[in-house]
Amino acid sequence: MRQFEGDPVVVPADWVPGPKQGQWTYEDYAAIPEDGHRYDVVEGVLYMLPSRSPSHQETVVEFTTYLHKFVKAAKLGKVYVGPFDVELNSQNVVQPDVLVVLSEHLDRITETHIIGAPDLVIEITDSNTANHDYGEKWEAYASAGVPEYWVVTPEELTIELLILDGSEYRSLGLFIGPAKLPSQVLPNLPASVEQLCTGIEENRPSTEKQDLGGGDHL
Repeated sequence: MRQFEGDPVVVPADWVPGPKQGQWTYEDYAAIPEDGHRYDVVEGVLYMLPSRSPSHQETVVEFTTYLHKFVKAAKLGKVYVGPFDVELNSQNVVQPDVLVVLSEHLDRITETHIIGAPDLVIEITDSNTANHDYGEKWEAYASAGVPEYWVVTPEELTIELLILDGSEYRSLGLFIGPAKLPSQVLPNLPASVEQLCTGIEENRPSTEKQDLGGGDHL
C-alpha cells in the first residue's frame, strides 16, 4: 500500500455531533445536516473530505462521459458519479468519484443509495486525498469485496489498476498515457489512459506500464 508525504488533509471529523468515532453507521451519516462538507465513514470513523478542485471535476466528467457511453452500448450495467452514497456495509459509507454496477448486481441500487459493493470504483486522487485513497478507502473497498479499484492521478496521466485477490488488492500495474487498461470488469475497454483522463488521445511515445514489484501491496 502506497504512502505519500505531507500533512493529512482528510481527517477524522471529531467535532461533528453524533456517535463516538468507530461507531458511526449509515443511519448516523445520513442524519448529518447539510453543511456544505463531504464525509466518508470507514470502519465507523467519520472523515471530512476536502472540496473538489475544478481539475478534479473535469477529470470526473471525462471518465463518466466515456464510461457511460461504453457501458451503455455494451449493455453491461450502470455508471454513477459522486456524490452518490455507497453503503458498503453498516460501518463503511463512501462516495466514490465514479462507480460501475454490472447488470447482474443492479438490485443493489436503491432509490437513495447503493447497498453493497459496486463492481468497479474509481477515485481521482491528488496530494490532498492520496493517503486516504490508498489507505482507509483501499481497506474499505477490499474488505467489502469490490472486485476492481482504479486510482487515477490526472496530473501524471496514470491509472493504477487493482484487482481483488482473495481479501487483498493486487496491483496489475501503473498504466500511463497511451496505455490501455486490462480491466476485468470492463473487458476490451478501447480507451487509453490519456483519453479517459482528458477526452483527447495523443499519439506520443511513452512507457505503457510501470512494474510495481509484483503488485501485491505497494
